[in-house]
Amino acid sequence: MSQARHHGGDHRQARLFRHRVTCPGSPARRRAAVRLAAGTPVLPVLIVSVVALTDLLGGAGMIWLPLLAAGPALAATTNGPRGVLCVGLLAAALGATLGIRDGVPGRELAAVLCALAAVTLAGGLASALRGRRERVLAAVRSVAETAQHALLKPVPATVGPFQVAVRYSAAAAEARIGGDLYALIPTPYGVRLIVGDVRGKGLPAVGTAALVLGVFREAAYDEPDLLAVVERIERSLARNLGHDDFVTAVVAGYPRAGHTDAGHLEIVNCGHAPPLLVDAAGNVVAAEPTHPAPPLGLRALTGHTPDLQVLPFADGDQLLLYTDGVTEARDRSRAFYPLVEGLARHVSDEPSRTLGAIHGELLAHVGGRLHDDAALLLIRKPSAREAMVPEPTVPAAAVPAEAVTRPTVPSG
Repeated sequence: MSQARHHGGDHRQARLFRHRVTCPGSPARRRAAVRLAAGTPVLPVLIVSVVALTDLLGGAGMIWLPLLAAGPALAATTNGPRGVLCVGLLAAALGATLGIRDGVPGRELAAVLCALAAVTLAGGLASALRGRRERVLAAVRSVAETAQHALLKPVPATVGPFQVAVRYSAAAAEARIGGDLYALIPTPYGVRLIVGDVRGKGLPAVGTAALVLGVFREAAYDEPDLLAVVERIERSLARNLGHDDFVTAVVAGYPRAGHTDAGHLEIVNCGHAPPLLVDAAGNVVAAEPTHPAPPLGLRALTGHTPDLQVLPFADGDQLLLYTDGVTEARDRSRAFYPLVEGLARHVSDEPSRTLGAIHGELLAHVGGRLHDDAALLLIRKPSAREAMVPEPTVPAAAVPAEAVTRPTVPSG
């Protein structure tokens, strides 16, 4: 007897388990309820109800009935065609009921109902077109995000011996991509990076940025000399850019251990804003070029060639590269954003936290939205006491002999 009861309990538990498995749980029902609530035209129904209640209390007849058309008109801006149709049917039903109750003449009531039907049909069509545009925009944003990830590849938090952080904001918020560019990669010759700004906006600027980044990534691996990397970018732009197009850029490198310039930064500035150096004590200094060079793509017009600038870069030092979308951002009084002061205020041992604070302050300065593309790239060399991921090793065969024996290029 007790054994039978035990088996019966097992059967009941099994049925309960099957019920829980086969039936959708409460989370699924809650999700369905949330979707239903999100699609319910609450405000349009409320407006229709207020109009109907006002007519009931006032008994004014034709005075309030035309206002019922506000319900489906508003639903067209917030809901889909089904929601517009539901609100229109509700408004028509209430309008007919109230019109008969108030003794509205048949011809006038028919005119009101026809107007409600016309507004409902027009609202449904507008809602369908709006939904289609939203789907197209979502598809465009998805493609833009994919293109941005292919063009501006995500930078890891640690590259070689450096802590790294990047912040990028495109002026075209819907496109999420613009003419500013950045890249930071480990190579057989050390870590190399670039930050640049393409003249112009839109798809032509994006194409030029893709060209510059593609050439940089290839040349950074192939060329032992940083000036040779810049030379290859210049030659490529000279073949592909128009007469009025150019790219301002800063190309920097940190040679590998064992190199004659190890422990120093190599910087080539081609008409770009000077990088900002932050020492371990938090002092900020602009690395002004000793011999200014023209932007990339304009060398043929000036004949000036860029120079290699070598700067000491000790443990705890940081380097910030940026585009003019940051320094030329204005507030309502037309004052520029003070990047040097902002960096000095927010500098910390975590580059991501530093750039997060600067970016938030920059958006607050302009009132929430930038009017130009803006890029920020910050690297920090941690001290020997800090635990860091070791620099990735490169096989000796991959490092040409000239990468170790190249003589030091004097600064300036």
